Amino acid sequence: MNGPRPLSLKEISLFFFPLLLNVQLMSVSHSVINAALARQQEFVISLAAFSVALTLQLFISSPSYQNHTVTIAMVRGRKSMKGTLIFVVLVAIYVSTMLALIGYTRIGNFVFETIIGVRGEVAEEAKAVIRITIFLPFFSGFRGFFQGLVIRARRTGLVSFATGVRIAALFIILAQGRHFFSGAALGGFGLLGCIMVESALMGFFAWRAHLPATGEPEKGTKEILQYAFPLAYSSCLQQSVPLTINAIISRLPDGALALAAFGVIRGFIFLLSGPMRNLQQAYLTLVRDAADYRLLLTFFWRVGAGMSILTLLIAYPLNGAVLGGIMGLNDEMRNYIALPLAVCAIFPIIYGASNLLRGWFSISHRTGQLGRSTIFRFFYLLAWWAVISLFPVPVSGVAISVFLLISSEFFEAFYLRRQRAHELAAEGLLPGGPPQG
Repeated sequence: MNGPRPLSLKEISLFFFPLLLNVQLMSVSHSVINAALARQQEFVISLAAFSVALTLQLFISSPSYQNHTVTIAMVRGRKSMKGTLIFVVLVAIYVSTMLALIGYTRIGNFVFETIIGVRGEVAEEAKAVIRITIFLPFFSGFRGFFQGLVIRARRTGLVSFATGVRIAALFIILAQGRHFFSGAALGGFGLLGCIMVESALMGFFAWRAHLPATGEPEKGTKEILQYAFPLAYSSCLQQSVPLTINAIISRLPDGALALAAFGVIRGFIFLLSGPMRNLQQAYLTLVRDAADYRLLLTFFWRVGAGMSILTLLIAYPLNGAVLGGIMGLNDEMRNYIALPLAVCAIFPIIYGASNLLRGWFSISHRTGQLGRSTIFRFFYLLAWWAVISLFPVPVSGVAISVFLLISSEFFEAFYLRRQRAHELAAEGLLPGGPPQG
């Protein structure tokens, strides 16, 4: 009897690269918004406010960003689909409630002014963005669910196509939004509108998708929630990283400039490193044994190296064309960003390794370990916050932000690798593919 056909680099590429394109197109939407805000009259305030608001919105909404992972891992029929939908709706209600409290009550003042450390026009414009995006979690949450169904059916090209339509819609939405919004609020309006378009299209694709039969037993709602909620709070803690970094650099002498620059750099990190998060979905969908894992590891090194080279090219040889011509940044901002962005060339490798490890823990149903790793990473950042507050150093705020981002990701990857080795050793297994049995 013949076994399953071995995994190939071509098969990984056909699965991964449409998802890579999807993440890049998503990041393009953020860069398009940043480019629109960079052309506002008070562009530093607009960029800083949108960066802070988006970071906070991503942090609060982050429990829903594992919806596609939960769907891939759990949905095997109508029963498990119902349980997954319950999780999606519960998370969306929670997130929208939190955003409403921040956008319309004094809780928002406390969060922006006391916790994050921004005041005045930056805080007011950031609150305006939050108010506009209150219902965004429902659209982004169902988008993730629909994406999971389409990825499960291995129709990853449809995911990228929907995001491409989102970009096209964004230009129209921003052009029309200028008549009603200004400053950072324009960015919030554009973000909400383009995700609504993308979610509707993904829903249509998911409705027509046919899931492969696996013969696996379906999980009930309780089992799905037990699997999903550790992933949800792990995702939430992941998003606390840029939020904490914003809180640290906002209190530095060049706080407003550092916030604006970090927002632009994060846009490029999302563009060039963000695709590496799809290694987790590739692991869940494609890896069946140690040989498959080793092949995926080879693929990771090749893609990661390519993304690192692109980061270096944008930081220096293409600095004027990309940061100046496309992004519309002036010479001072481009020079301020160049070296920190070049340092970020190492980030795709570290981030890709982290997501391979997250894939292993997800497929092993050890999602609680992912939550613990992000808790330790959060405390790592708090320790650095204390050090920076007690011992100020004459370094630019954006340089500090990049150091914290890269070192904390490395810290978490190192922790997960050690935990994986310990758990494999305890079970008498060799490092490689998912656990046997």
